[in-house]
Amino acid sequence: MTLIRPYRASWATDFLSIREKLTSVLGDICLNIEHIGSTSVPGLAAKPIIDIDIVYNESSDFELIKLALETCGYYHNGNQEVEGREVFKRHGSQDPVLDFISHHLYVCRYDSAELQRHILFRDYLRTNPAARDYYQHLKYEIAREAGEDRKRYAAIKTVKAESFFIYIIHLSVAEHDGFSKVLC
Repeated sequence: MTLIRPYRASWATDFLSIREKLTSVLGDICLNIEHIGSTSVPGLAAKPIIDIDIVYNESSDFELIKLALETCGYYHNGNQEVEGREVFKRHGSQDPVLDFISHHLYVCRYDSAELQRHILFRDYLRTNPAARDYYQHLKYEIAREAGEDRKRYAAIKTVKAESFFIYIIHLSVAEHDGFSKVLC
C-alpha cells in the first residue's frame, strides 16, 4: 500500500510545526487550530496529509484570517461545494514548514456543521479503538479497490464510507458536550 500508510507519530509533530507557523502569522485573531482527519487519530492508518481546521467565532474574523494567510503564501480556493468550510491552498513560496509538510488547510466558523462533523468523527475514533480499526480496514479496502489512485480513492470513499461517517457522528453526538465559541 502506498496511498494509505500505517500511523506515524510524526504526524502529530508535523501538525504542531504547521500550527506554530500559522499561529505566528495569524497573530492576535481569536481562533483555534485543530488537527483533524485520519492523521489526528493515534493508531489510524492514513494518507500522509495533515488536515487542519482554523476555527473562528465572528464572520468578520474570516477576512482577517484570509488576509493573514495570504501574507504567507496561501490563497482562498472557495468552499469547494462544502458549506461551512473554506479551503486554502498554497502558492508554493518555499517555506520550510508550510511547503514541505503536506497538508490541507480549512477555515471554519465554530458553529459550522462541517467543523462539528470533523471534530465529532475525530474524537470518537480517538476514544473507540474498535471503530478506529474498522475504519482503517475500510480505508485499506477502498485503496485496493481504487488501485491506489488518489482521485478514485476519494470518489469511492465518498460512497462507501458515508454511512460509517453518519453512524459514528450519531454515536459521537450522544457522548459530546456540544460546541461553543473559541475562548480567547
